[in-house]
Amino acid sequence: MLLQSHSQAPNTVVLIRPHHFVSNPQTMEDNAFQKATSHPTPSTQAYQEVTNLHQALQQQGVTVQLFEDETAHTPDSVFPNNWFSTHKGNTLIAYPMYAHNRQMEYRQDIIDFLSNAYAFHNHIDLRHHVDQRLALEGTGSIVFDHIHRLAYAAQSKRTDEQLLNQLCQQIGYAPIMFDARDKNGKPIYHTNVLMCVATHFVMIGMDMVNAADKAKLYRHFSQTGKKVIELSHDQIGQFCGNAIELQGTNQRFLALSQTAYAALNSDQKTTIESFVTLVPCAIPTIESAGGSVRCMIAGIHRD
Repeated sequence: MLLQSHSQAPNTVVLIRPHHFVSNPQTMEDNAFQKATSHPTPSTQAYQEVTNLHQALQQQGVTVQLFEDETAHTPDSVFPNNWFSTHKGNTLIAYPMYAHNRQMEYRQDIIDFLSNAYAFHNHIDLRHHVDQRLALEGTGSIVFDHIHRLAYAAQSKRTDEQLLNQLCQQIGYAPIMFDARDKNGKPIYHTNVLMCVATHFVMIGMDMVNAADKAKLYRHFSQTGKKVIELSHDQIGQFCGNAIELQGTNQRFLALSQTAYAALNSDQKTTIESFVTLVPCAIPTIESAGGSVRCMIAGIHRD
């Protein structure tokens, strides 16, 4: 029997399988994790990588709602977590995206399905803020601690602080904004490539966080009882921070890419495995677009 979905670790997710995948040229300017796709048939390979992740999650007992994207004008549609999120209280939020072609990823058919299947009838639509050139890109911009109702967010042009504060007031979360930059001083484009918050631990590239903000983050992690697993600059570059805790049939597990799994050292793996099972999946073609497993998974949170 399927266990009840944990408030931090959903047992139901949305995936979108692309039919015309390419590394998005409109997002390369501020996404240092992006690179040109090297696979000779990237669309075919990306389609297979989503299929493989779908199967891996199902094998763990996760309910996967899989949608197809047969269009060619939304190259980042494989990352649905950026344009919507779900929360307790039957709440579904639609977000304003920074790049023009990412604004086109919004799909009413998916919203309608989730509203009907899971009773998400309280809709908060923030998309009109693109008219003021404001962006807040879902659970890319915001890493939620759903248990303690905290919203961690690294400053970037994809994450507007005023909009974050406004949203947190609406849904009853406390915003925790901080500054994080790579070795070249470039802001980290999305918070969820820098950190992962699970039930009992947090994985984070703390060396990338501004010195003035480190104490604040450590304090919140301590107050919420999180074991801190620190990641190096190189490990962040290998997507170790872009993971998500999910609830399987009999246990919670951490979904991450094979790239990230290989970059973790043995002590880190041992620490993580004291809390959850590690479930890696190879998605190298999709990672060329600058996101990894966490970006591919939109969790369905109902409690």
